[in-house]
Amino acid sequence: MRTTQFLLASAALSALAGCSTISGGFYGAPEAPADGTLAETVKPSLEVTVHDGEFAEIQQFVTPGGVSVWLVSEPSIPIVAVQMAWKAGTASDPAGAEGLSQLVTYSINEGAGDLDSLGFQTAMEDLNMSFSCGAGAEWTSCSVSSLTENASAAMALVATAFAAPRFDEGPFERFLREEEVGLQTRETNPNYLAWRATARALYPDHPFARETTAESLANLTADMAREHMRTLMTRDRLIVTAVGAVSPEELAPLIDEVAAGLPETSAVAPVAPVDLASVPVAQVVVDLPQPQSLVRFIAPGIDRASPDFFPAFVLNYTVGGGGFESRLMKTLRVARGLTYGISTSLDPNPAMLTWSGGGQTKNESAGEFITGIKDEMKAFVASGITGAELADAKAYLTGSYPLGFDSNAKIARQMMTVRQENLGVDYFDRRNKLIEGVTLEDVNRVARTHLDPARYSFIIVGEPQGVEMPALSDSPAP
Repeated sequence: MRTTQFLLASAALSALAGCSTISGGFYGAPEAPADGTLAETVKPSLEVTVHDGEFAEIQQFVTPGGVSVWLVSEPSIPIVAVQMAWKAGTASDPAGAEGLSQLVTYSINEGAGDLDSLGFQTAMEDLNMSFSCGAGAEWTSCSVSSLTENASAAMALVATAFAAPRFDEGPFERFLREEEVGLQTRETNPNYLAWRATARALYPDHPFARETTAESLANLTADMAREHMRTLMTRDRLIVTAVGAVSPEELAPLIDEVAAGLPETSAVAPVAPVDLASVPVAQVVVDLPQPQSLVRFIAPGIDRASPDFFPAFVLNYTVGGGGFESRLMKTLRVARGLTYGISTSLDPNPAMLTWSGGGQTKNESAGEFITGIKDEMKAFVASGITGAELADAKAYLTGSYPLGFDSNAKIARQMMTVRQENLGVDYFDRRNKLIEGVTLEDVNRVARTHLDPARYSFIIVGEPQGVEMPALSDSPAP
């Protein structure tokens, strides 16, 4: 690690043409005093800590406006990719106003300041930039990408969207129409129905189980969205990652310009984690007339802090995370022809740790398919995996890792994930070493503990045969 000091002098700030002046006096020349003399130029320092990593050199700094930034300077590609995130999402929607956070993020690039929706979209096209936002259960995120030569103007447009969003009637009505269509199509979407059944069965009273409804959409207004935006997106919760042909002293004023239009803080209630380990195992069938049945299975997962996490991560590749190299695919598709595909994944999100998977099969073979899944789990519990399987899993997981760093946008997203999950700036260097350190004994210990099929809830959507499970109640979502 090394620390350097940069002075934000006016010469440095002119590197990005057209850089806007930031309110608050951080950059540019100060106002002349009343007596006509010229005040001393303000030159606040920017402390940058540089981590020389295997995959990237990450520069960490806090802008004069107080925003924490991770930056990878890549001068060879004249593009700047910026990721912004705030720890607040759809779980913060008021009861009865589900869909409000989605309305906020939908509307961000639909007009701001003097620009209506068409004007804003045209401005983005003229700048050859992209800008969009989205809201998950816990996080609200925005991404910006532009040519370096247009970065100042692009970020100024984003700053306008944050400072003076319009929430005009046209985009608002369009959002409602699109959501209403979504409400209808989701009722025949097996993946959505499986999610709903899982939520109702395992965590019905948690904010993660709430759904947008026709009633909640009817309660939404543009004024509510404008107010809720100021709850979701504040300066004190903003974190930023960026990659591109830009230096810290060039990027800092652009980030502060964007953040200047946001409120300093807001009150957002924390979301309590879902404890699946304390929930009884559920078996649910959701009736849906279709030729195939979707089978989902889910169990409590493993926290990253646990010594079992990386053994489980490696094991998951052999179970169902390795495509055609996974046992579930080899057995249930290749050997028995019961499915086109089946996969598993390990989610280390502390708010809801899960080990889950799923696949589709013909209705007639649903019972056989589920039995096959459970039999494979039992085989892992009884015998674990082989040394060859362990070596294959390690080789793939470490060898494919650099593919996540082959573009500015990908690197920025990777860094944002590391920031959101508090993995540490050295995670990219430690990750493969942690995988290489996993032993066969570690993996098979985890298999014995975590792959017992009795730990898994099974959710089936379709008209399955050979499956005796209670049907899901049609009661409304909590």
